[in-house]
Amino acid sequence: MSALDDAGLRTAHMVASVLLGYPDERLYEARPLLSRSVETLPFGEVRARLAAFLRHVAATPRRELEAHYVATFDLKRRCCPYLTYYTYGDTRRRGAALLRFRHAVRAAGFDLSGEELPDHLAVVCELSARGATGPAMRLLREHRAGLAVLTRALREEGSPYADVVAAVQATLPPARPWEQEAALRLAAEGPPAEEVGLEPYAIAGGDR
Repeated sequence: MSALDDAGLRTAHMVASVLLGYPDERLYEARPLLSRSVETLPFGEVRARLAAFLRHVAATPRRELEAHYVATFDLKRRCCPYLTYYTYGDTRRRGAALLRFRHAVRAAGFDLSGEELPDHLAVVCELSARGATGPAMRLLREHRAGLAVLTRALREEGSPYADVVAAVQATLPPARPWEQEAALRLAAEGPPAEEVGLEPYAIAGGDR
């Protein structure tokens, strides 16, 4: 099980939520705070992986990091940061799954800004960082197979973002055998497909 207490989980998820967003001014202004926050975490995989990505940010020109983010998360479906995609793909059932994330976000008093979907990994991490750690952890555990597939895809792409997603994975309790089997099956078969266009998104966004 993760060695982090509740405060450590919130800190780790806060850092991950910023790092998993688009690398705009918010990230660069927050770098000193993020580094100090990581230094408060106990030594272990979570701290090491988040620190490694922050070193990458420090050593990489901003335009290069921006281009990599877009090329990785926006242009490669296999590196999708939306957790329900791995379980439901673009099927009708994804709409109901997205509503569950939205309800968890709203129950915590967290108002989504812009057009971001509530199952984006950065949003779920921010939910935890804002104090709703229990609901966020439940959502992460339920979609840990997707997290595992995303981490694997990022590693195969040679993306440093693999460290951030792996750090989030490391905040979860050890996977049980059936969860490991689900991750292997998902990696082999991929998300389900259905010819429904953007209907799941319309269902999820109807109450914005």
